Amino acid sequence: MTDLMRYAAELEGAGEKGLPPVEKWNPEYCGEIDLVIKRDGTWVHEGTPIGRARLVRLFSTVLRREGDGFFLVTPVEKMQIDVEDAPFVAVLMRREGEGETQRLIFTTNLGDEAVAGPNHPLDFREDPEAGERAPYIDVRAGLEARIARAVYYDLVALGEPREIDGEEMFGVWSDGVFFPFGPADEIYE
Repeated sequence: MTDLMRYAAELEGAGEKGLPPVEKWNPEYCGEIDLVIKRDGTWVHEGTPIGRARLVRLFSTVLRREGDGFFLVTPVEKMQIDVEDAPFVAVLMRREGEGETQRLIFTTNLGDEAVAGPNHPLDFREDPEAGERAPYIDVRAGLEARIARAVYYDLVALGEPREIDGEEMFGVWSDGVFFPFGPADEIYE
């Protein structure tokens, strides 16, 4: 883990004052690093899960998405990593308010929070591995969290039908936005 630990040492203190401005950095591409974010949110380096939560959190603060690629970045270097699905997993959800004005706040496995709404949309798409719809939320700058199954059940419990463009859709309100899961007749099957 020497390259990864060297990188961590360079980042020391990066996430202590909020998120670093990775979107403003334009570092030189330095190649790939053997780091994989597994589908379940586990960060794996050279085949071994990283057991230090603080280290994983540190790396997550300098994660950036460019097109379909994911990179760890500093002001002077950029290294590509592999992400099997989404870089985060939404493991908690809390609700503030009710109805159309309610706010649904999701917390990721790494402590990030996102309020579903205009700035953090929910997206429901087919999961080829499971053969069913899977929910995601945009956490920051195109980095998504897959919503964990237990949280998804809580989300469905808050759902309601609503007509959209002449079709009955099932979905949920958050921060003034209705997010459809899909056609109501498919959800109720």
